[in-house]
Amino acid sequence: MHIDFIQIFSAFMVLFAVIDIVGSIPIILDIKERGVKVESGKATLVSLGILLLFLFTGEALLNLFGVDLSSFAIAGSFILFFLALEMILGIELFKGETPDGASIVPLAFPLIAGAGSITSLLSLKAEYYIENIAIALVLNIIVVYFVLRSTTFLSRILGASGVAILRKVFGIILLAISIKLFMSNLAVSTHKFFPELFEHVDKIQNI
Repeated sequence: MHIDFIQIFSAFMVLFAVIDIVGSIPIILDIKERGVKVESGKATLVSLGILLLFLFTGEALLNLFGVDLSSFAIAGSFILFFLALEMILGIELFKGETPDGASIVPLAFPLIAGAGSITSLLSLKAEYYIENIAIALVLNIIVVYFVLRSTTFLSRILGASGVAILRKVFGIILLAISIKLFMSNLAVSTHKFFPELFEHVDKIQNI
């Protein structure tokens, strides 16, 4: 076990920003206003199951397609980058259908366990130990559960401006993390595919 509280906190912040359950409060309220029953427990358990499945088996799935984790992390950094731009600029880059389902669809998938959170989990595996990511994920799901249970109350407390501010703050954090993820994994991939380049750099440094 490699429990690292800094890694847990960092992974928690990434997942919290990507899942963006606070920013999803208006969507959840819209679902409730349509008379659809939102079962908080079912939605969070299903989303946790989906995300844990990708966390522990996603790398094996990538290997089937001949994709290494560093390359996937670079691709994931672009997804996180555009998600951050959505949050900061208030624009829609990823088009989606209007949610009119129940607790499983669209709440569990794709609102909570969506493409962004799945990509983030696999990308984080290139940086952090899997046990720290799993703990951060469970903590996020606990937060998601309580937010789902108290969406109406939180909406009154935060107000429209409060929700907007939170989205922009976590958008900036997510933007910085996406750049860090890109730069660190670019170095790994470059070293892997162009080792002779680094040999020349080492020779120059030793002169």
